Amino acid sequence: MSSIYENLRCIEDRIDKAAAKSGRGRQDITLVTVTKTRSVEQIAEAIACGATDIGENYVQEAQEKYSEIGDSVRWHMIGHLQKNKARHAVEFFSLIQSVDSIELAEQIGRRALAVGRHIDVLLEVKISSEATKYGVDPDRSLELASKIAQVSGLKLCGLMGMAPFEQDPQDTRPFFRDLKTLWDKLPDEQRIYLSMGMTSDFEVAIEEGSNMVRIGTAIFGPRG
Repeated sequence: MSSIYENLRCIEDRIDKAAAKSGRGRQDITLVTVTKTRSVEQIAEAIACGATDIGENYVQEAQEKYSEIGDSVRWHMIGHLQKNKARHAVEFFSLIQSVDSIELAEQIGRRALAVGRHIDVLLEVKISSEATKYGVDPDRSLELASKIAQVSGLKLCGLMGMAPFEQDPQDTRPFFRDLKTLWDKLPDEQRIYLSMGMTSDFEVAIEEGSNMVRIGTAIFGPRG
C-alpha cells in the first residue's frame, strides 16, 4: 500500500475529526490536493486514491499536467495569478482562488467570456502581515468583493486566506477567525467556499469555519 494512499487516509480522518468539532461532517469540507512540483505520476496516484480537486500555483506547470490528466478532477489556481496569464488560466481551471484586484477579476471575466466559460473565483484576503503573502487588505475586502461580484464572466464564491506560519498551529486561530468573520458578512450567494488551512494548520482552520483546505506536503511528503 503506497504512502500517498496511507497519507490521504490519515488526512481524511483528521479532517473528519476537525469537522466534527465544529458540528459538521467530512462531506462538508473540500480537500484540495496541492500538487505544485509533483509529477504527473504522483498526481495520478493521488487521484486513484480518491483525490478529486487539484491545486496548482503556476499556470504553465498546471497546463502541462492538465494536458495529461484532463478533466477527471477539478483544477484550482491557488497561487498568485498575473493578469497576462489569465487567458490560459480560464481554459481549464474550475476555481481561481487568488483574485486580489478588480483589474485581475475583469481580465479573468473577459478571457472567460471569450472562450465561452464562466469561472468561479475567490477573493484572496491578506490575513498575514508577511511581505511574501498576497491578497487584499481586510479593511477593503468587502468593498472589493462587491465590485468583483458585478464582473461578467465570473462568479464570486467566497474568500481565501493564508495564516502566517506558527510553530504552534493554535496561534493561527485568530487569523482564521477574522477571515470567517469577513466571510459571514458576504451575501448568501457568495458564501460558498471559505478556503483556509494548509498542512501545518488545517485542523484549526476547519474548527474556525473553513470548508476548503489546501494540503500538499502531508499527502506527498516533503519536496525533494
